[in-house]
Amino acid sequence: MSKPDELDADAIRELLRSEGDGIKENTRHFNEERYDRIEEVGADTHERYRSEARRIKQDAIERLPELVERTKAAVEDNGGTVYVADDAADARRYVRDVVNEDDAESVVKSKSMTTEEIELNESLEASGVDVWETDLGEFVVQVAEEGPSHIVGPSLHRTREDVTALFEREFDTDEPLDTAEKLTTFARDYLGERIEAADVGITGANFVLADSGSIALVTNEGNARKCASVPDTHVAVAGLEKIIPSVGDLHPFAELISRAATGQHIPQYLSILTPPVDTPPVDFDAPEDPSFGGSDADRDFHLVLVDNGRREMRADDDLRETLYCIRCGACANSCANFQSVGGHAFGGETYTGGIATGWEAGIEGLDTAAEFNDLCTGCSRCVNACPVKIDIPWINTVVRDRINRGKDPGFEDLLVDGLVPDDETAGTPLRKRFFGNFETAAKLGSATAPLSNAVASAAPIRSAMESLLGIDARRDLPTFERTTLRDWASDRDAAATNPRRRVALYPDVYTNHVQTSRGKAAIRVLEALGCEVVVPDVGGSGRAPLSQGMIETAERKAASVGETLGRYADRGYDVVVVEPSDLAMFDREYERLVEEDVHRTLSDNSFELFEYVYGLLENGADESVLTAGDGDGVAYHSHCQQRTLDLEPYTEAVLDRLGYDVLTSDVECCGMAGSFGYKTEFYELSMDVGETLAEQFADAADERAVVASGTSCLEQLDSLLAPVPRHPVELVDPEA
Repeated sequence: MSKPDELDADAIRELLRSEGDGIKENTRHFNEERYDRIEEVGADTHERYRSEARRIKQDAIERLPELVERTKAAVEDNGGTVYVADDAADARRYVRDVVNEDDAESVVKSKSMTTEEIELNESLEASGVDVWETDLGEFVVQVAEEGPSHIVGPSLHRTREDVTALFEREFDTDEPLDTAEKLTTFARDYLGERIEAADVGITGANFVLADSGSIALVTNEGNARKCASVPDTHVAVAGLEKIIPSVGDLHPFAELISRAATGQHIPQYLSILTPPVDTPPVDFDAPEDPSFGGSDADRDFHLVLVDNGRREMRADDDLRETLYCIRCGACANSCANFQSVGGHAFGGETYTGGIATGWEAGIEGLDTAAEFNDLCTGCSRCVNACPVKIDIPWINTVVRDRINRGKDPGFEDLLVDGLVPDDETAGTPLRKRFFGNFETAAKLGSATAPLSNAVASAAPIRSAMESLLGIDARRDLPTFERTTLRDWASDRDAAATNPRRRVALYPDVYTNHVQTSRGKAAIRVLEALGCEVVVPDVGGSGRAPLSQGMIETAERKAASVGETLGRYADRGYDVVVVEPSDLAMFDREYERLVEEDVHRTLSDNSFELFEYVYGLLENGADESVLTAGDGDGVAYHSHCQQRTLDLEPYTEAVLDRLGYDVLTSDVECCGMAGSFGYKTEFYELSMDVGETLAEQFADAADERAVVASGTSCLEQLDSLLAPVPRHPVELVDPEA
């Protein structure tokens, strides 16, 4: 299936039906294998390689002009030619000229996203040249006349049965291709004949080594070696960002790339070629060694380095990190939304997955990026998966902000005049303004509850909300509490005398206005463990506007929260956070949104609720004051950003310590993802992601209390399961 023209509910529904199962099975398998390989090599070792790889890429992009010149000199010293193409058309023209000069009738290619980017195949075929993709996945999508659905696995969306039917139909095979072995044997033999007869071989390059002019190719099939060495002419096409200084810098990437991409221990084929002199051609007629026959024929090598927007990306402080990408696809494999719909939804003209937004914005423009950018929910799992630690959610947020700014203000903006300050993005759509300023709605909802809840649930209002805001009528809306958590807390007498710690409990928007029960339970638990607890008068963290690409609004909110909570930290208070996504804001996003000292203060002095409770218990607090489990069963789901911050074990440890029998979900995402699950076009996708969690908890929910740490998780579980889920702090509340 080709990429849909518009990413609406119908298009997503069709992709879920036609491609979802194949994508889900393969990406989740890759992701699980990646976890296993990291565990085998050791997390510390893996992190050391990641840090080293990032340092090398950061240095290489900084020194890119110098490295381009060094690469040109090295390749030319070897007898090859380097051409730096300004854009896709320039690159296509140069390769076409090389092919024409050789009077080539056929070209064989190994998998290369850069040649996909510049639409090289179409250009050569228009000139009358036969072009054959020799990577099995690329061959499948070439025969099917569709685009790749994954950076590493182009045909990941297709099942073996699909491919069997495709090949038997297109090639009229003599016998059924009803096993994987028969399929691969047919493709190997068919493509082997094309490689042997080819006039020109075209490859990409995973890395270009500036000191020697060598190229490094990482493959699972060995076809790239043949494309590079069988024909007399070899053309390698690579983006400028593929250059690294030397062969010595290749080591961390060789360790990381296959582990990140498919969960393999090492690449099946890692070829370092120094063409043309150090790459003897294959001579199929030589009896001694059919792999390297040592023909006397002159070798011709061309390295085409493609700019096509990369120099501008390098000069762009926010898109620059995109150039660190090594095209492993780990961001896609780790993404719950991608796992359900794949790259034919979560992708642009060429690139797929989380990092695709940066590539497509830099190469094709904002319009292309806008087609799929909203599929990124900012959960940040991809940051932990990325072998070079690219802050992919930030890139997606920046692009979202630019997309907002690029839209012309229209009638919708008149409806929300005054909802955001005048200097906010004028073109931000109504729905994004609503979700980005949910705090305003929450304040109004609490102030007018219960009337606000009754009005919002009325059928005509829900219909209007679906029409104007795209809020799916199948979703239950949050129920606002008349008495906010902060009002409730301010009316209470202090419960602790001679406190062991002083705590400022951060009242996130939901805890303050909607899920006040978890906030009250948190206060009672902390007080029972000997803490003085205050609830500061402070607004939202900025997570909501940031998720909508409203960076200016997020910065203002972050500055206000940072200033207020910073004063508490300076007075010796520990900041305790109930909602994991807000703690992630303090720890990660505030690094970009507030002054360095404000970020450092908040990051150093903020704790997730159960992380803090665990610390109190470890330091002598009396656990008997909390409600014990006595073997009671609990089905627990942790929040995405709890996992990315490695905080999930604290909740498990506290519940276990108090005698609960904890079944922890290994499903990484509930699918709600804040406002994402409310949006009409994404409702089916959200529920599809959540279905895996529902299946895991379906039987357990009959016998266990279902608990979850995040707001979104609680909302999604409430829609998926019959028992009303609770925050785990409500289990251990002394008044439970």
